[in-house]
Amino acid sequence: MANRMIASGTNALANSVVLVCRKKEASAEIITRAEFIRALKRELPPAIAELQAANIAPADMPQSAIGPGMGVFSRYKAVLEADDSPMTVKAALQLINRELDEFLSNIQGEFDPDTRFAISWFELHGSEKGDYGAADNLARARGIAVESVKHAGIVESAAGKVRILKRDELLDDWDPNTDPHLTVWECCQYLIRALENDGEYAAAMLLKKMGADKAEAVKDLAYCLYDICSNKRKDAKEATSYNALIAVWTELTRQAASIPDHEMTGNRQTAMNF
Repeated sequence: MANRMIASGTNALANSVVLVCRKKEASAEIITRAEFIRALKRELPPAIAELQAANIAPADMPQSAIGPGMGVFSRYKAVLEADDSPMTVKAALQLINRELDEFLSNIQGEFDPDTRFAISWFELHGSEKGDYGAADNLARARGIAVESVKHAGIVESAAGKVRILKRDELLDDWDPNTDPHLTVWECCQYLIRALENDGEYAAAMLLKKMGADKAEAVKDLAYCLYDICSNKRKDAKEATSYNALIAVWTELTRQAASIPDHEMTGNRQTAMNF
């Protein structure tokens, strides 16, 4: 943001974080490591979902998740390790990050099979080629064939190799309302391309065409792919694209809601309620 005092050129969060300190209850319990993990699994997912609903940028999610995670840790007098030694803050943060990774991984189960294939293949190979046999096994595990993912316009399959299509290789005249094999992966990639090449209004127009349900799935996928690019593939450039999409999400949805129906093109029009 232009009005931020120190963020430009520094390692600063894109979002504001409020820290609230509370006095520990005198009756605070002592729990085990296993009990702490169970508490995290119970309380952290809904807290992360709230952060996502607030459009916290993916780059800021690990720091933002510390709050609710440490809220669980600091509630107790002590968390004991297997040898009865008190758990350190460092160990608690590691467990919080692990639960965040698990939450982002579990999001994948809610996507269509073609998108789930694309996520796994992208994590393994990025946009480089991989063996068809491995791709076939991965696709079959998701109840589809490589030809299905190819038909969806996600991959190129030729000469015994499979490769995820780059955004600049996607169709120029793509429309989610006329795509007979619509996937969340496509929606996300086309939306990022529209944002990067044509600006926010073009991206908002595309977002409106997708409809509210698909749009929310796209946002979830952007969080998931940011995590893969940033933490697993170490691809900072690609991670930036997904982070940038979430960073302007509120503005995109605002613009999408304000676009009149008569400006929409295509055979079918989808009204988007935000």
